[in-house]
Amino acid sequence: MKLIRILLFPVVPVYYLVTYVRNWLYDRGIKSSKSYRFPVICVGNLSTGGTGKTPMIEYLIRLLKDERSLATLSRGFKRETSGFLLANANASADSIGDEPFQFFRKFEGIQVAVDANRHQGIERLMALSKKPEVVLLDDAYQHRKVRAGFNILLTDYNNLYYKDMVLPTGNLREPRSGSERADVIVVTKCKKDMSDAEKIRITSKLKLKKNQKLFFSSVAYSSRVRSELKELELATLPKFTLVTGIANAKPLVDFLAGKGLKFDHLEYGDHYNFRASDIEHLASKSLIVSTEKDYVRLSGLEVLKDKLYYLPIQIKIDEAAIFNEAVRAFINQKS
Repeated sequence: MKLIRILLFPVVPVYYLVTYVRNWLYDRGIKSSKSYRFPVICVGNLSTGGTGKTPMIEYLIRLLKDERSLATLSRGFKRETSGFLLANANASADSIGDEPFQFFRKFEGIQVAVDANRHQGIERLMALSKKPEVVLLDDAYQHRKVRAGFNILLTDYNNLYYKDMVLPTGNLREPRSGSERADVIVVTKCKKDMSDAEKIRITSKLKLKKNQKLFFSSVAYSSRVRSELKELELATLPKFTLVTGIANAKPLVDFLAGKGLKFDHLEYGDHYNFRASDIEHLASKSLIVSTEKDYVRLSGLEVLKDKLYYLPIQIKIDEAAIFNEAVRAFINQKS
């Protein structure tokens, strides 16, 4: 833990009280929250990031896109625009944010929108001539002005929220009691060989409410890296440069190292805005592998065209059939 976080510990009770009171006011209806008659699913977390929200949104898209018309609604973090924006042929990572642009370029037939005001964003989506049947809210768990009908709360296996504390010393955006709003809790980035005994131990620590369901998920990495032009077998790659601008690169680094691959790691901050000097440095590399989120922001650069690849990932959910049925049951109930 950084020294500054330790020094800021006296602020923790103040932050805790402010966020607790805010939730209390919403929970009791003193502060108003808008609910909807159509299916709105929220994916979020209690911590400041790195729990796997983007792969979960993509999981839901794959699950539902052939059954319902979908829209994703994100804040569009660090985009260069403001207000409501619906992705179109002119969209870019700069205009709508890297993660929404990843959804847009990856999945045909869905609507991708951004708006920091989630209530306004939903209203604008439903005013479209082709309005969606289901809205997926990306990272909106703390947006209490909107009451999603189904809340999926993610918590990283390596940093479970019951072990953490609120900001600024810890990483929680709100007290752990906020987990009680979730319909489903997913422990992400689990070990693939996790024992039933460990699952039982974690379940007891999370102290679920009777109406809540708990699932465990892991990350599945592709055996190939991809670009717009071609694919390469991961196992046969020569030494390369790994470029990451995400909240927690350790699982990816550990996976690549575990495969015996040789690489140098250039680690940047989450949602990092690459500068001209960064691009010049990357252009000097012979082979670059990045996360997909970084790839969508760098792939338009001509100097990186023949050397930049990304490693696709998906999440695998234990008891996926039960999880899928819970999601579909909510949608059918609200439709």
